[in-house]
Amino acid sequence: MRSINYILIPLLMFVGCGSMFGKKPKGDDHSLGQDEYHLLATSRTSTMEKEMNQAVKEGFSFKAVMGGNTFFGDKEMVVLMSRHNKSVQFEYLVLATNKTSTMEKEMRGAGGEKFKYKGQTIFETTFGGEEIVVIMERDSSMTGPGYDYKLLATKKTSTMLKEMNLEAAKGFKLVGLTVGNTTFGDEEVVTIMERSLAGKFKKNRNR
Repeated sequence: MRSINYILIPLLMFVGCGSMFGKKPKGDDHSLGQDEYHLLATSRTSTMEKEMNQAVKEGFSFKAVMGGNTFFGDKEMVVLMSRHNKSVQFEYLVLATNKTSTMEKEMRGAGGEKFKYKGQTIFETTFGGEEIVVIMERDSSMTGPGYDYKLLATKKTSTMLKEMNLEAAKGFKLVGLTVGNTTFGDEEVVTIMERSLAGKFKKNRNR
């Protein structure tokens, strides 16, 4: 397996309208209200989770994720994080699987621990299979019971629409959508829906 250590260090650091090579404008960038960006890329989801949580200690938070071929010709997951003029108290989970049923179970477990969906992608792992990758974030200042999740996967958009409306009637809202190869080798639409557990618990107390 190709070493990726040189990628796991910040690949690109650029501030506001400053140079891509990391040259900052005059003055304190944070006092000017400018963002600073941090780019991570790896073929291992466990490594990505570790690097993201390390970046949090330096004040960065998640912005975007994408999977695909990088400049170096490898299939990698790329995450962009940013730092602004405020303290960050986040924790991240990077979940990856080629089975939507497994992903739903893991997301529901994480949601119960107050982790919230932030982004998703599909990329080919080092083992040659395509996996669904989901980024989840927990804010230490959050109060409340957490979140519940529902994952839908189908090859027919008409079926997807019907299933989404059924879940919407239960209080779920669309948060993510991707298309990719599943375990069965077919192109499927994978939809992630979310609802707050606060309303669910409130209904139970009123019974």
